[in-house]
Amino acid sequence: MSVSDHAMPIGFLTCPGTHPGSPVRRDDAYEHDLQVDALRPALAALGHELVEIDWRSPVEAFADMPLVLVGTPWDYQDAERAFLDQLDTLEAAGHIVCNSSAVVRWNASKTYLRDLERRGVATIPTDWAQAPDISDILFAMEKFGNDTVVAKRQVGAGAEGQSIHHRAKLDPLWCMEQPAMLQPFLPQIQSDGEYSFLFVEAEFSHALRKRAAPGDYRVQSIYGGMEEPFEPSSADRAAAQAVIDAVPFDAPLYARIDMVRGSDGGLLVMEAELIEPFLYPTQGPRLGVMLATAIDRRLCQ
Repeated sequence: MSVSDHAMPIGFLTCPGTHPGSPVRRDDAYEHDLQVDALRPALAALGHELVEIDWRSPVEAFADMPLVLVGTPWDYQDAERAFLDQLDTLEAAGHIVCNSSAVVRWNASKTYLRDLERRGVATIPTDWAQAPDISDILFAMEKFGNDTVVAKRQVGAGAEGQSIHHRAKLDPLWCMEQPAMLQPFLPQIQSDGEYSFLFVEAEFSHALRKRAAPGDYRVQSIYGGMEEPFEPSSADRAAAQAVIDAVPFDAPLYARIDMVRGSDGGLLVMEAELIEPFLYPTQGPRLGVMLATAIDRRLCQ
């Protein structure tokens, strides 16, 4: 099939915090722009047009878009049910959604890490808690033998709602009014950084190392985190590939595997980001072409 036979608009989901021209754009919305700038010309070369569209738009607005990329709906966790319903509605209307509603639903709760662990992936020790309070933090400290514990939302993104707890400075009134995951703080995140491995349809694209700002432990750019190029060893690539291979679905269109070094130097998975990750196109010059080619192939199918 030639390009002209199937040239079509491709949807790219946004939210008010990322949509171009929005009066409430986030400070890190430039990441959306970088991602779009990498993908748009690569799709155009294949005859396709990338169309940014708010995920809350009525399904009729997607009528001429056979394929919709989940993109940058970076507020989905605040309306998770509505978001998942929208993806289901788009698929029911005949749109190809990437990544699929089934993948997104599985990946939306961090409990997917238990599935990966059962499939042999090396993970960070985790205590799963419903609406934890300070007693759960103390329990986790004893369980992990660590005086510092990080609490994360089971449904969340970008370290939103995340908190760190030191035994010497505990707040007796602390609580999290939603399901959480409690993990020992790994000092390697500050000394060595976090590693991200990017894949397109399970094929490795590129990797980078992210470092937190001085005095912080969060590596996201909105908290002052910085990225640097990283050429992974064969062992590191194999560790990231093992995570991709353990995902219980056909190869997702895109994936970002975030990892940190354990005390033995091996990599532990922190997140398998399959919903709306920033894909760091600046560090991966092949990414736009790889994604566009994979999208074009899915349209042909």
